Amino acid sequence: MVIADDQMLVRSGFRLILSSAGIPVVAEAADGQEAVAAALKHRPDVMLMDIRMPEMDGLEATRRILASRSGQEMRIIILTTFDLDKYVYAALAAGASGFLLKDVSPEHLIAAVRLVRCGDALLAPSITRRLVERFAGHQPLAAEISANLSALTPRELEVLGLIARGLSNAELAAELTVSEATVKTHVARILTKLQLRDRVQAVVLAYETGLVSPGGISR
Repeated sequence: MVIADDQMLVRSGFRLILSSAGIPVVAEAADGQEAVAAALKHRPDVMLMDIRMPEMDGLEATRRILASRSGQEMRIIILTTFDLDKYVYAALAAGASGFLLKDVSPEHLIAAVRLVRCGDALLAPSITRRLVERFAGHQPLAAEISANLSALTPRELEVLGLIARGLSNAELAAELTVSEATVKTHVARILTKLQLRDRVQAVVLAYETGLVSPGGISR
């Protein structure tokens, strides 16, 4: 784990919380350039990345890390003070695995890191809806998508729609009456066919293609 934030108190507080839960923090960074350097040096499985930092903001740092060969397997959680920060949507499109408000509870922070570490997406349906309503259509997907939704089977389209509504793998399994292993297979095939990095980009694509509309989220 690497924590990137320009406020020492925030970094120290998060380090203490995570360390107490058995999640080691191998490095800290006070700006975007330090974040990129720390990511490439330590290759953490998860990073906490502040969006507003000097020298280089968290968005550019996220892009550079995930574009590097070392960053392919990393998961980045964006930290922000505002739940409608305009940069958050762009960060998600760039490949970040979700975002947290800085006033997150210790329990939620720990759960979020563990969730993302397992490959799931950190996207609360209510926040996803507001982000999409405000920014969808104004930010292009960072990934180059050569495939389109017609490549998906009806079942895969159904799974993609449920992912976009914020369902976890466990909730998907219950909704579809299948095992979590089957759900993971569906998700993996969707990402492969659409040439997407992870399920967060799948959520963005589902909205930008109109498969799911913001008003369609009922949870």
